[in-house]
Amino acid sequence: MYVAFTLVSCAFFIGIVAWYSYYKTKNTVNSSGGFFLGGRGLTGGFIAGALILTNLSAEQLIGLNGQGYQNNLSSMGWEVTAGFSVIVLATILLPKYLGGAFTTLPEFINTRFDHQTRLLIVVLFMVGYGFITIPSVLYSGSLAVIQIFDIPNMFDITYEQSIWIIVWVIGIIGMLYAVLGGLKAIAISDTLNGIGLLIVGVLVPILGFIALGDGSMLAGMKTIATEHPEKLNSIGSQQDDVPFGSIFTGMIFANLFYWGTNQYVIQRTLGAKSLAEGQKGALFTGFLKILVPFLMMIPGVIAYHLYGSGLKNMDLAYPTLTKDVFPTFLNGFFLAVLLGAVFSSFNALLNSASTLFVYDIYKVLINKEATDRQMIRVSQWFGVILALITFFISPMLMNAPQGLWTIIRQFTGFFNIPIIAIVLVGIFSKRIPAIGPIIVIISHVIVYYLLIWGLPMFFHYEMTINFIYIQGLLFVVEVLLMIVIGAIKPLSTPYQFKPNPKVDMTPWKYTIPVTVVLFGSMIFTFILFSPIGLASQENIVSPLFWPMVVALVIVVGVLYYVSLKQWSHKYESTLKQQYNKQLKEELNIEQQGNVLPNSLEQSIK
Repeated sequence: MYVAFTLVSCAFFIGIVAWYSYYKTKNTVNSSGGFFLGGRGLTGGFIAGALILTNLSAEQLIGLNGQGYQNNLSSMGWEVTAGFSVIVLATILLPKYLGGAFTTLPEFINTRFDHQTRLLIVVLFMVGYGFITIPSVLYSGSLAVIQIFDIPNMFDITYEQSIWIIVWVIGIIGMLYAVLGGLKAIAISDTLNGIGLLIVGVLVPILGFIALGDGSMLAGMKTIATEHPEKLNSIGSQQDDVPFGSIFTGMIFANLFYWGTNQYVIQRTLGAKSLAEGQKGALFTGFLKILVPFLMMIPGVIAYHLYGSGLKNMDLAYPTLTKDVFPTFLNGFFLAVLLGAVFSSFNALLNSASTLFVYDIYKVLINKEATDRQMIRVSQWFGVILALITFFISPMLMNAPQGLWTIIRQFTGFFNIPIIAIVLVGIFSKRIPAIGPIIVIISHVIVYYLLIWGLPMFFHYEMTINFIYIQGLLFVVEVLLMIVIGAIKPLSTPYQFKPNPKVDMTPWKYTIPVTVVLFGSMIFTFILFSPIGLASQENIVSPLFWPMVVALVIVVGVLYYVSLKQWSHKYESTLKQQYNKQLKEELNIEQQGNVLPNSLEQSIK
C-alpha cells in the first residue's frame, strides 16, 4: 500500500508538471528556433529556473553532501564561486552571443576561427556529454532513488540490478521529455521542478537539525556549530579535494567554462527574449548558487553527526539522511522532485547535444539545405541514440573509487579548459589564427591524460598537486601558446565581430549594481564558513566575525551606490555603441518594407 501511494503521488506531481509544460508550449516547437531556442522568448525567471535545475541534479545532492560528510565544506568553492562566472556571462559573454544571434557555441567558434576548430569543439562536447556528464546524472539519480526507497529489498533484486533498472527507467522518461518537448518545455518544467527542489532542499536540513537536536532545531544547529566545527570550514587545505588556493586558479576557469561556454547551460540564455532578460536570469542564478552550501552540504554534515563514520560510502550520506528524517507521506513528492532534478539535467544535456549535432555537424557536413522539419527530426533520432549509449555507460560509475563528485570534476578537465581558453582568446584577440586552437585541443587531451592518469599508470609517479591546480596551469600555458602562435603567424586580416542581433540588446539597468551585491554575498558566505565564522574553535563565531561583516556591508553599500549612479550608464552606452549601428541599418530596411520589429525599435530608443 505504501509503495503504491508513493508511486501514485509521484506520478501525480510529475503529471502536473508535464501537462503545464505541454499547455504552455503546444504549437510552438514546429520551427527550429522554437524547438532549440524556445522561440527566443524566454524571460529571466524561466532562464534562472532552467539554469539552476540544469545545474543542480542528483549529482549535487549526492556528491556535495558526500563531501560534507566525509571532509568539510571546501567543495562549496565550486558552487559559490559560480557567482563570478555568471557575472562574466551576463556582462561580457552574453552580449556577444546574443549580439551575434548564435545558436551554439561552436557556431561562434566558426565565425572567429574556422570550421575545423568548430568540429573539434563539437567532438570535445560530445565525448564529454556522452561518456561522463550524462552518465553521471543518470547514475547519481538512480543511486538516490535506490537508497532512499530501498529498491533492492522492495523488489528482491541485487544492488547492481537495481542500478541498471532505475537508470533505464529514468533515462527513457527523460528522453521522451527532451525529444518531444524542445527547449521551452524544458525551461518551464525546470522552473516548476526548481520550486519543488527548493522546498525539499529547505525541509531536509530543517528536519535533520530537529533529529540531531532530539526535537529541537536550535539544539541541532548548536551541535554542528560547536561539535566538530572544522566540518563547517570552507577554507580547504592542501589535503582537501578543493584547496582554497585552487579557487583563484583552475576553478575560476573550470567554472567559466561551465557557466560561460558549456552549450547545455548557455543554451538557456541564448533563448532569451532580450539581453536584459538573459542578464536577469544569469545573475539571479548566481544568488541561487550561494544557497547550495546551506541546502546541499549542511545535510552531509548533519549526517556525520548522526551516523559518525559508520556509512560504508560517503555518497550514501544524503540518501540515508532523507530516508530517516523525511515524512513518509511526502515521499511521493520527494521522489517527483528528485526525478525532476534528474530529468532536468538529462533533458538539457540531450537537447543541447542534439542541437550541437544538428547545427554544427548535420547542417554543415551532411545537409546544408536542411528544413526545420528535417532538423527537428534528425535531432530527435540523435537524442534517442545518444541516450541509449549513456544507459550502458552510466551503471559503470558505481566503481568510482574517489566518490562521484571528484571523479566527475577530473574527467571534465579533458574538455573544459581548452574550450574556455579558446573562447576567451577568440573574444579578446583579433590576429590569432585557427591553427592555435587546433594545436591546443590536441595537445591538451594528451598532456592532461598523462598528468592525471598516465604518469601513475605507466611510470608509477603520482602528481603531488591537486588536479584543479593542474587545470589552472594548463589554461595559462595554452593561452600563452595561442598568443605565441598569433605573434609568429598572425591573421593577415584582423578578426572583426559583426553584430547581428535578433533581440533587444538594451542591458538590464541593474546589471552592474546587482553584480556588486552578488560579489558581496559570495565573500560573506566564505567568511561565514571559515575559522573566522562558524568553523571557529573558540565560540560559535570568532570575535573578528561581526566587524568583518559590518565592514563588508559598508563597502558593498558604497559600491552599489556608485555603480547605480555611474557605472551602469557607462556600461549601457558602451553596449549601445557596439550594436546601435547594426540595429539602425536593420531598422531602415524593415521600415522600407513597412515592418518594424518591436525589439529593434526598443533598442534604438
